[in-house]
Amino acid sequence: MNAITDMPAPINFSDSAAAKVAELIEEEGNPDLKLRVFVQGGGCSGFQYGFTFDEITNEDDTTMTKNGVQLLIDSMSYQYLVGAEIDYKDDLEGAQFVIKNPNATTTCGCGSSFSA
Repeated sequence: MNAITDMPAPINFSDSAAAKVAELIEEEGNPDLKLRVFVQGGGCSGFQYGFTFDEITNEDDTTMTKNGVQLLIDSMSYQYLVGAEIDYKDDLEGAQFVIKNPNATTTCGCGSSFSA
């Protein structure tokens, strides 16, 4: 039985984030890459976000596709990311992926860790 979930998720993967991921995948030269977003213990607030490329879709992953780019989120991370927006910003503060998470009760100054 294949338990891979492929449904509209209540997570907003912005056009700018999808465009940047597509650009990075093209630079890597591997069209099988997908962006994996995850939450793990750590950081100054208890949890931190992570991004990595992955070729494998696991059974417990939720998948989203935006403009031809696939986003993967494991089931543990998904519960912390419901309602979040994953965006890419390139401004005076630098270029980076940003997660706006309504589930975060506090965040650290750098914005990469949170508590829920």
